Amino acid sequence: MDNATIQYWVDRIETHFINVYTFDLGRYLIAASLLTLLLWLAKSWSDARRIQRRRAKREDYIREIASSFRTVFFFAITGLSTLLMIEGGIVKMHQGPYGVGLFLVQLVAITLAHDAYFYWMHRALHHRRLFRATHLHHHKSRTPTPWAAYSFSIWEGITESTFIPLYLFLLSLVGIAYIDFAIFIFLAWMILRNVIGHSGVELHPAGWVDRKWLDWLTTTTHHDLHHSEGNHNFGLYFTWWDRWMGTEHPQYKERFRAVAKPLVMSPRLAEKLSVAVMALFASAMTLSAGAASMGAIGV
Repeated sequence: MDNATIQYWVDRIETHFINVYTFDLGRYLIAASLLTLLLWLAKSWSDARRIQRRRAKREDYIREIASSFRTVFFFAITGLSTLLMIEGGIVKMHQGPYGVGLFLVQLVAITLAHDAYFYWMHRALHHRRLFRATHLHHHKSRTPTPWAAYSFSIWEGITESTFIPLYLFLLSLVGIAYIDFAIFIFLAWMILRNVIGHSGVELHPAGWVDRKWLDWLTTTTHHDLHHSEGNHNFGLYFTWWDRWMGTEHPQYKERFRAVAKPLVMSPRLAEKLSVAVMALFASAMTLSAGAASMGAIGV
């Protein structure tokens, strides 16, 4: 390999790493800061829906943000490896036009796969032989904030970030090429669900857990109970793995109903505001993340 080729790949790796680091850091900062701002603007409503009496302290915020910057570094490494596998032809990406049906199928498939991966990975990290070295750092956020979304130890950061390259590699082995925009929307959806789960305030409308078409989606209370009590509610997007495996908190629905009730305004106004906050946050985060990533990477 001549010097020109070596320099080409050095430049490519450097450029890719900067781009994926910027992309992942942007996702985190945009999502956490937007939700923090929205909760502050709707302070009376959010205080009424606060799940725990205890509030995060200054040192909690500092720890969460500092360790999240470290996590982004390891996310960037796995993002870099994914891009290099794409360039090397190891991971196949969909070329040319595609239909809405294929896009939706791939988006649903990667979400279902990640939910399964996350549940079992999460349970494994709670094993007594792994917990202290891998997952204890995240559980220092006993009363989590949106900034805890990426607050992982080095080992957990590596484990969390392995999913995307592993998933795409395995699918490429069986000849399935993924749509880059499906991956991008999945990444936006993933950080959206992550910061909602760590917000400490129940954002979902009252009655969510009592509707059969909605209660399979996790709420903030679902993950908050995991942080406050530790041995239940390991799922990320959906509740079904916890229900199938008997790990859902026995008082989950009761706890949700207690905090999702409108306490400081009329029920109709409170629930409209709940829906508006979630919709505004999801839209703003997705659009902002898209703008931040334009020209950076292809996903």
